[in-house]
Amino acid sequence: MAKVLIVDDEASIRRTLRDILEYEKYEVDETKDGMECLVKLKKSSYDVVIMDIKMPKMDGMEALERIQLISPDTPVIMISGHANIDSAVEAVKKGAFDFIAKPPDLNRMLITIRNAMDRASLVSEKKVLQRRVSRSKTQEIIGESDSIAKIKKTIDQVAPTDARVLITGENGTGKELVARWIHEKSARNEHPIVEVNCAAIPAELIESELFGHEKGSFTSAVKQRIGKFEQANGGTLFLDEIGDMSLAAQAKVLRALQENRITRVGGEKSIAVNVRVIAATNKNLMDQIARKEFREDLYHRLAVIIVSVPALNDRRDDIPLLVKHFIEQICKEYGVPAKKITSDALKGLRELDWSGNIRELRNVVERLIILSGDSISKSDVLSFVVPNSRLQSRDKQLNFFDKFQDVNELTDFLNQAYSRYKSDVEV
Repeated sequence: MAKVLIVDDEASIRRTLRDILEYEKYEVDETKDGMECLVKLKKSSYDVVIMDIKMPKMDGMEALERIQLISPDTPVIMISGHANIDSAVEAVKKGAFDFIAKPPDLNRMLITIRNAMDRASLVSEKKVLQRRVSRSKTQEIIGESDSIAKIKKTIDQVAPTDARVLITGENGTGKELVARWIHEKSARNEHPIVEVNCAAIPAELIESELFGHEKGSFTSAVKQRIGKFEQANGGTLFLDEIGDMSLAAQAKVLRALQENRITRVGGEKSIAVNVRVIAATNKNLMDQIARKEFREDLYHRLAVIIVSVPALNDRRDDIPLLVKHFIEQICKEYGVPAKKITSDALKGLRELDWSGNIRELRNVVERLIILSGDSISKSDVLSFVVPNSRLQSRDKQLNFFDKFQDVNELTDFLNQAYSRYKSDVEV
């Protein structure tokens, strides 16, 4: 049975609408002002809200704005005894499904309710499909090493909760992927995960990016902007490279985490937000705290759960799995059959020094796919990868010293080489 919430300070209007809707087999709930409406929406869900504009405590327009944050998919039908075109346009701009003048035409009201429910059903179905597509595109966490198995177990334990998570690790290790899987396996996965690269945003703009701003709050603020906290309402906010955030922005993020409320730059109204925060960094935040570059109180707010993602050099056993995964993925993107790779080539890749971690490995695999023949061989690795790596110089050093039986033989060789160099110079 569909559930309708009537919000109006006039008891007679509530009673009339209730009688009609209950006759039409709707389940009806009612309240007399916008504040009570928000409380009810937080406790339970409704298929449609019918709301008056003029009410005590909180009017319908303000309540409408807050409903867009609390339950953005719930259609709201606005009604008013002071109807005019301006108020109707304003209501629709703020997210109302429709606007009906008082006293409402009951036939039109019933048709509008059915249309609102139909649209809400389509929106819900669309979001489910989008989530399925999104999940199918979310790359798996590839690996069978102990460190990766531990991370997967931690994700399964932490994801169903709302605990904040701090992900640490070098650049290119897959911190963003861990954050995405925590979100995907959480109860918030029907809502968005909003990502913010704190290192890519200038210090003077980070507050506007996170909290939004009001029109005219600074020179270039030509219109109102909704910040990332509001965009992530009901979902997850991923703060990547949190260690690069300015101290001023850190203080405001701390306050938002403490109060679950934000204030737009240049604004006065406090806005409630329901956001799970996941942060990531490639820096040692304890060292930054010691240097007064990062707030210790913010660290403790963020680091409820700490997930350390290992460098690729520390999980070499996973390299063959990753290589085969990338070959299949990249060949599919290029529309060509997946290339085979020899065991010697895999061994060569496994022994390389991966300073760029998984990101570098994927780039190397893509290079090999483009430049190699029908299959990827050890010679391809030596030709297209090793010249750019630290391994080649290390191998050359090992091969050079392997020529000598002992230190005395090496000393004789160096003395002879020096003598030849000296004679060449004298000539």
